[in-house]
Amino acid sequence: MKRIFDLIISGIGLIIFSPVLIPVIIIVWIQDWHSPFYIAPRVGKNNKIFNMVKLRSMIINADKSGVDSTSSYDKRITKTGKFIRKFKLDELTQLWNVLIGDMSLVGPRPNVKRETDIYTKKEKKILSVKPGNTDFSSIVFSDEGEILKDQADPDIAYNQLIRPWKSRLGLFYIKNKNLVTDLKLIFLTATAIISKEKALNGVSKLLYNLGANNELIEISLRKKELVPSVPPGANKIVKNREGRIDN
Repeated sequence: MKRIFDLIISGIGLIIFSPVLIPVIIIVWIQDWHSPFYIAPRVGKNNKIFNMVKLRSMIINADKSGVDSTSSYDKRITKTGKFIRKFKLDELTQLWNVLIGDMSLVGPRPNVKRETDIYTKKEKKILSVKPGNTDFSSIVFSDEGEILKDQADPDIAYNQLIRPWKSRLGLFYIKNKNLVTDLKLIFLTATAIISKEKALNGVSKLLYNLGANNELIEISLRKKELVPSVPPGANKIVKNREGRIDN
């Protein structure tokens, strides 16, 4: 049922959004005469690498810098790229990955191999399902660039501030996934474009109804400043990306 739902909605979505995507694709191409797409290797279900299609929002060879996490002030982002990121247009092209079966509409967001290599044993469960175009964390941390903008090392900051909760939300989704929850998350993702506050309230209510603990519900509201936390299955805060930190 989930695969049929993914096929129908992703196909319809690509058709509906094509009047928006096509002009932006042309603009990205004209700005430097290079491919408007960025093919991003990501880790999918069962640790399988797949090529995620993104509408390019950065300069050519931006990935050569070795930095995986991106702040909103990242100099690699082009002027058109800022518009693309603001309205999440780079994620619309990922409907293609949903259509061909690499991803699902809803599921834990895919990550780069350098990050999944340091997952704890508990976090590895995230790789037991197809990654998604959206999920709880996509809404809760839709301002990831803003969170990381003043950080000296965006990658370490990501692992300290975002990863612990992103992973917990991903694991919670896997435990409670069903078609009704997927529909609600898709609706809340659309709501976030209009009102982030309403979307966060909706996410917290959904988490509460599904039996999430108070800590996860509180984080989902994003009313408190994020502080370095321990990833699920670990016993210490990430200080570097040299290896895993299992208990």
